Amino acid sequence: MDNLLGGLERFDRVEVPLEGRRHAAVALAISGADGGEDGSAVWLTRRAPRMRNHPGQFALPGGGIDPGEDAAGAAIRELGEEIGIAADRTQVLGLLDDYPTRSGYVITPVVLRVRDGQVPRVNPAEVSELYRITFRELAVEPRFLTIPESERPVIQLPLVGNFVHAPTAAVLYQFRELALYGRVTRVDQLEQPVFAWK
Repeated sequence: MDNLLGGLERFDRVEVPLEGRRHAAVALAISGADGGEDGSAVWLTRRAPRMRNHPGQFALPGGGIDPGEDAAGAAIRELGEEIGIAADRTQVLGLLDDYPTRSGYVITPVVLRVRDGQVPRVNPAEVSELYRITFRELAVEPRFLTIPESERPVIQLPLVGNFVHAPTAAVLYQFRELALYGRVTRVDQLEQPVFAWK
């Protein structure tokens, strides 16, 4: 946590103009920051199979920013709606770089620390599975693949017995670099797999 807090204080985030894209926010919701058996962790979901957009894909709790909302407000709202974890603005630690997606969004990652002891309540209309990813698990080495459709490398993070792809993998990778190693690592050059472009 010390690396993360110090890194966020010095972090000069990159904002991406919308330029016709929709603005969305995701929550990097840290639990267990006060110690505990397996230490700090973040929540990761698998989207419900009947969702209109990106069904079955791994995602951080999040969604579109409503009129009158900012990224922090949207991330806090979506965290409650998707997995039943409550937070407020006093728990927001900072923002990471915006990530523009192939499907027409600009995602703003919001880092926040949630109160321990909360029991998640998954909304089955939006989430099929919920995972608690410890900082230790985030230390896994990413894989970078080349694809004929892009000059940028596709990132994969081996987590939960599967591969998590960008945009979620890119956001988690930037978070891991800051939280675990105190490094500022830009991820706008990391590509999504073709199945996530629509």
